[in-house]
Amino acid sequence: MQRSAQEIMRKFIILTLISSAFHFVSAQSNTLLEVNVDTNVELQTIHNFGASDAWAAQFVGTWSDSIKSKTADWLFSMESNKEGSPKGIGLSAWRFNIGAGSAAQGEESGIKDRWRRTEGFLQNDGRYNWNKQLGQQWFLKEAKKRGVDQFVAFVNSPPIQLTKNEKAHSDDGQGANLSSGNYGAYADFLSKVLDHFKDSLAIDFDYISPFNEPQWEWKGGQEGSPWNNDELANATRVIDSVFVQQNIHSKIEITEAGQIDYLTGKKDKHENRSDQIETFFSPDNPYYLGSLKSLAPKVAGHSYFTTWDVQKLKRKRERIAEKLLKYPNLEYWMSEYCILENNDEIRGKGKDLGMRTALYVARVIHADLTIANASAWHWWLAMSPYDFKDGLIYHDKKVDDGTVSDSKLLWALGNYSRFIRPGAKRILVTYKGANDVDNLKDGILLSAFKNRDGSIVVVIVNQKDEMCDIKLHMSLPSKTPIKSYVTNESFNLHKMGAGELGNGKIQVFDKSVTTVVLKPQL
Repeated sequence: MQRSAQEIMRKFIILTLISSAFHFVSAQSNTLLEVNVDTNVELQTIHNFGASDAWAAQFVGTWSDSIKSKTADWLFSMESNKEGSPKGIGLSAWRFNIGAGSAAQGEESGIKDRWRRTEGFLQNDGRYNWNKQLGQQWFLKEAKKRGVDQFVAFVNSPPIQLTKNEKAHSDDGQGANLSSGNYGAYADFLSKVLDHFKDSLAIDFDYISPFNEPQWEWKGGQEGSPWNNDELANATRVIDSVFVQQNIHSKIEITEAGQIDYLTGKKDKHENRSDQIETFFSPDNPYYLGSLKSLAPKVAGHSYFTTWDVQKLKRKRERIAEKLLKYPNLEYWMSEYCILENNDEIRGKGKDLGMRTALYVARVIHADLTIANASAWHWWLAMSPYDFKDGLIYHDKKVDDGTVSDSKLLWALGNYSRFIRPGAKRILVTYKGANDVDNLKDGILLSAFKNRDGSIVVVIVNQKDEMCDIKLHMSLPSKTPIKSYVTNESFNLHKMGAGELGNGKIQVFDKSVTTVVLKPQL
């Protein structure tokens, strides 16, 4: 609903006051929430926040320098403007899609939308053309230039030269579109790509994900291949042996499950593609992979179709946490999400640059971090040309050049990614209601983190239609320096001012995401 001019002016006056003094005592009586933050109780390590270059980077990465640079700054920059507000959201990881080569087939690829076809490095004559995917390579290099140092390469489909049907999608969806006889060739392809980027571009991929969303049938629409658990296990063993032989240091990431509940239990429709934590990490299972030298000690899953209703949101993530207790050497990474589902609160179709989508996603981030104990969180499309809730940045669907637009979702993710840096520890937060279903649905969500430099980051998601007061109870001196940054209908990760912790009372605005950064004197 459109806000009145008077209400916008009222908020502007309040924000101006807070810019000059961090604490503001409202004339009205706001709800007070007492929050305990225990900096001594450390939970999971947070490695990164990221997004994917699929599919638009292949085009946007060839556009005009000004558009490309603006997009890269929004995604990766750690710099601030003259007012002290961030220029970008400081992503700390970048997912690079290794294409299968469907673009060379055009309409005959079976993928109607050219934006969902990709170029491929492997050519029909068996040689490699490293001048393919140049748009994606531009963003990869700019990510590193702007400070990103964690990279994941992921594959939707093996190269078309190796697949059963010479296409980047399956004919029947019943199993892998790669015969077992080509597992070694696929492993060799991955090795060559990883070596090239390390040697020629100084991009050392930390992880390689060879099996993206193996649960789905992938019979067209975009590049993809189904994989049954036995196929995935056998292929992973071959890839591991080749990596060890060729001294590839990138770790194999599995399972990139299309939904997180494929990790934790059996699914009737896809029993041979589910229960993947037990399947691959229980030593008693015939498909056990945990002893492989190249396998990353983590599982990856996508939060699709598990975010509504809120009881489901909570229950599915509690199952992840329970499994991690059984396998304490494993981490969980939430490696892909956008809004695909249609439910009572939100629909995937229809681009939304506003706070409604931003707050929905902020709730998902909060739940993934604080209930599932995710150690990383990645959005799907960094850039999107679609009328869909799938992008951080939106742009024209033009091949040669175009314009770009940011979104509130971009900046709300920045409330996490810009300030919670690699190696941070989530720390204990307790308050009345916390992750109860009712509060998750429309209440105030808080999480806190301790960075390696000692700074404390508190992220507050206020889903309410009213402002509220937060009283932080922390074992920190009252003179601890403090800053806050707000994303709401009026501001994009805007620095609200600086001051001292004082009595710990701060004010947050309705329908907002606020990050509070405290700098204890070490």
